[in-house]
Amino acid sequence: MVPEHSDDQDDETTALALKILVAGGFGVGKTTLVGAVSEIRPLRTEELLSQAGQLVDDTQGVDQKVTTTVAMDFGRITIRSGLSLYLFGTPGQDRFWFLWDELSQGALGAVVLADTRRLEDCFPAVDYFEHRHIPFVVAVNCFAGARGYGARDVSRALDLDDGTPVVLCDARDRDSGKEVLIRLVEYAGRMHTARLLDSVG
Repeated sequence: MVPEHSDDQDDETTALALKILVAGGFGVGKTTLVGAVSEIRPLRTEELLSQAGQLVDDTQGVDQKVTTTVAMDFGRITIRSGLSLYLFGTPGQDRFWFLWDELSQGALGAVVLADTRRLEDCFPAVDYFEHRHIPFVVAVNCFAGARGYGARDVSRALDLDDGTPVVLCDARDRDSGKEVLIRLVEYAGRMHTARLLDSVG
C-alpha cells in the first residue's frame, strides 16, 4: 500500500494506492484487461513473437497472437474516491517468471486470468500465489466459441482453496474488468483482516 496525501481536497482525506498483479497463462488476455480498465494510457512491453520464441512458447489455441509481454504491463484505475489500484500485468511464459518475485513485492493481491480452453496454463500462477499466501481471484475470460463452465466447475478443476473467488469476465470490457478488481479488493481485505486478528489473538 502506498499512502498519498492530497493537497487538492479541502477535507484532507488520505488516498490509498494499492498494487495489484494480473497474471495467467500466455495469451489469456492480461494485456487486454489492463488496457481495458486503465484510466491512463497503459504502459506495455510487448514485442513481436520471433521464430526463436516459437520453440519455447506454446501458441496452441492462440495461433493468431503475434506479440507477447516481455516485462510487464502497467495501468491505473480509480475504484472510488480515495482508492486507486496500480495494475501490473505479468508475462505469461516460463522464461520470464524471474520477474514475478520482484513484481509481487508489496502487492495487495492478484487476478489470475483463466481460459477454459487451456485451463492448465493458469496452474503455475495459482500455485505461485497460494504458496506465497497472496490473496487472489480467478477470473475466467469468456472467449467467443469457448465452452461455458460455471464458477464451481472451474474451482474444482483448479483445486482451489475454499473461499477463493472465481468470477466470469470479459477482459475487453471495462465494467467487467472493474467488477473483477472490486471483488479482489474485497476478498484481499477480508483475508488481511483475518490474518491480523489471528496474529494478535
